[in-house]
Amino acid sequence: MARSPMHLLFVWLLVLLMDGVYASDGDADPIYKTCVEQCEKTGCVGGKCSQHCKFSSDGKPEGGPWYLQEPLYLQWKQWDCRSDCRYHCMFSREEEREKRGGKPVKYHGKWLFRRAYGFQEPVSVALSALNLAFHFHGWVSFFILIYYKLPLTPSKKTYYEYTGLWNIYGILSMNSWFWNAVFHSRIVKDFTVKSTVRKKMLNLLILGSKHWFWLDVELTEKLHCSSAVALLGFSLILAIQRAFSVRNEASRVMVSTPVIAFVTTHILYLNCYNLDYGLNIKVSVAMGVAQLLIWAVWAGVTHHPSWSKLWVAAVGGGLVMLLEIYDFPPYHGFVDSHALWHATTIPLTYLWWSFAKDDAEFRTSSFLKKAQ
Repeated sequence: MARSPMHLLFVWLLVLLMDGVYASDGDADPIYKTCVEQCEKTGCVGGKCSQHCKFSSDGKPEGGPWYLQEPLYLQWKQWDCRSDCRYHCMFSREEEREKRGGKPVKYHGKWLFRRAYGFQEPVSVALSALNLAFHFHGWVSFFILIYYKLPLTPSKKTYYEYTGLWNIYGILSMNSWFWNAVFHSRIVKDFTVKSTVRKKMLNLLILGSKHWFWLDVELTEKLHCSSAVALLGFSLILAIQRAFSVRNEASRVMVSTPVIAFVTTHILYLNCYNLDYGLNIKVSVAMGVAQLLIWAVWAGVTHHPSWSKLWVAAVGGGLVMLLEIYDFPPYHGFVDSHALWHATTIPLTYLWWSFAKDDAEFRTSSFLKKAQ
């Protein structure tokens, strides 16, 4: 599983929708284009001016480089003149469109969000951080249960055979949510896309498009992709080993090695050769679907006392998919369908870690009864 195992797959489908889209109506608007061009010359849109567009006669920014013009907590964002001009022009056009009774449109493949404290999508960032906190709470409570509440072997090891797997899963989940928050804080500055129009979300499963992106923080983008893929790969290992009760060390190595080798090769390809979103989505969807099927089938046939929690997590993960299909403009510029999706993953995360703790108690109790 990933994040909770049923729904990290849906994050990747959203990323493709968000980043791999065809030209939007907003940025194709001639008035918007003219506004951006004028702003880059004057530095102002209406009564709003950008400090990033103030240049001296030699073409250098007045007041020094961008990192000397902003508070420390905003410096890492690297907002520049063009990004500020686009931001103000988008709001200017949307205000005019609203006065005429028109509906909001997307710009550069994305809905228009209001910045807050330097964050591009503040609500998604906050909810990502909250998801990270719930994973931390779930992992810590699992750790305390395993090592301080349940009995240990004479050698101070746990009776639960999957302790190590869950610990690694918790760490990878927190790492993935951290980079997800970074990703939503500042996504892309500019991109163009050459692809065939996909009108239905399910068509994303048969990707054939190629994408060209100009990322403003390429390192954080790669970390976001890599951390999510690593989590998906490890979650697949966890699903296989738990559902099929793989407890022998040799068998575990045989199961894990091919997956680890594949995921490692894929991450190296993305980071060192080509950040290919089309290929990355295919790999992520394949691993996500595989583990989803494993957990769902196992929940349906097992006699595990907490099978219902696992089943609810699987069904809930499928239902929240509707939030990704029903795409709508952000309410007051802050809350869109993806932000609501982040909110729904919080109870699923709690439920998933609850199952992990129940499973630890169940397996420990079963082992002690057999020993007696």
